[in-house]
Amino acid sequence: MQEEQETHISNHLDEIVAAVSITPRKKIQNKLPQTALFHPPREKLQLCEEKAKSYSSSHNYKQAIQELVRCVALTRICYGDSHWKLAEAYVNLAQGYLQLKGLSLQAKQHVEKAQEILTNSIEPPYNDNTDVFKCSVELFHTMGRALISLQKFKEASENLAKAERLTKELLQCGRIIKEEWIEIQAQLKLSWARLYQGQKKSKEALPYYQEALEYIESSKGEKSLECVPVLRELAGVEQALGFHNSCINHLLQAHLIVLNKYPSQEEAANSAHFVAQAAVASGRPEHHDAAEQYFQESMANLKDAGEMGRAKFLLIQDEFCHFLKVTGQEERAFCILKESLEAKVETFGDFSPEVAETYRLLGGADLAQGNHSRAHKKLNKCLQIQTLLYGPQDRRTLATQQTVDVLSKAPDVGGKPRQAQKGKPVFCPAVPQHAAPGKARANAAV
Repeated sequence: MQEEQETHISNHLDEIVAAVSITPRKKIQNKLPQTALFHPPREKLQLCEEKAKSYSSSHNYKQAIQELVRCVALTRICYGDSHWKLAEAYVNLAQGYLQLKGLSLQAKQHVEKAQEILTNSIEPPYNDNTDVFKCSVELFHTMGRALISLQKFKEASENLAKAERLTKELLQCGRIIKEEWIEIQAQLKLSWARLYQGQKKSKEALPYYQEALEYIESSKGEKSLECVPVLRELAGVEQALGFHNSCINHLLQAHLIVLNKYPSQEEAANSAHFVAQAAVASGRPEHHDAAEQYFQESMANLKDAGEMGRAKFLLIQDEFCHFLKVTGQEERAFCILKESLEAKVETFGDFSPEVAETYRLLGGADLAQGNHSRAHKKLNKCLQIQTLLYGPQDRRTLATQQTVDVLSKAPDVGGKPRQAQKGKPVFCPAVPQHAAPGKARANAAV
């Protein structure tokens, strides 16, 4: 844990150094017009703020952080060390780490710095400045979110309550308009929901997720992409509470929003996959058709999505086969598994967990049908891969070994196969663990 924290802090320092260091002349000329080098600090600050927003919206998280660090440095140059604008810049940087990288400890440290600056700046003429109070709302909210991630729930709730109370006062005094209040409320309600969900209190989290969704739909529209993560989190809470119909309906609502926004093949596949998983999790026969429909839709989007898409396709296909087995369609499931073996070898390599698991399932199917010889052959291959991957004393290896030993004594299993030696894999160790795609050998047992 300490090593991980030190690594995070080290990376954090590296990024700050990279952000404030002088960019080589050639790189600057490629990215900016020559006149941009001579902009006054306030214009540079505005440019950095715009670039940070642009990088954030396009998920270029590292670049966004670098621009936010530059914003802190330029804000200090423009406004000094004790201005509320500097506190705002630190809050924005904290949100960057929290939203974009999940580095909650760094976010908390930046908010504490902002709090220190803001405390010293609350004096005339700033005490009547609405922007100072808005900055305070963001400060309390961001601190609350950081503390939720750090699982300090009591302190988190105190900060969220301060943000909520201050927002209400700003609305009552006419410092913010109703539309702005609704946007802030949407994010606050979502944070309250996550606070309770972080404590495994799904019943308490549910109404906050519902309110957050209502506020987002009111401010951004029912078809906004901002609704999608809230709908998915809401569905997760509903599933935990056993409200499966509502869960599936909300995931379908999210799926339709995604499809209307021209998603990539992978985004569309993931969205359909969420619906399929929820339908399976319900365990109800009336949801079986929906499960199959969205499994098929998910796989169809990934079938031609390149190497990464192929790996995801095969994993979802395995889930689909498990669903088929559970619903009594074993023959269909094992037919698909058998056909997938060669593709798995090409994608994951001969000696991979995915190939081992497929041999295990196929061997189990043969065993259930009474074909001991074929079951022994497949399970022995599974055993060889497991021994190489996990070692001979792993519980998975031992379970397969036990089944293979029993099958070896069956009268219809001809000739005892060579057993895996203790601590030594049966396969030649010179063979690489993961064969390159397209160069692997399929060892499917027919």
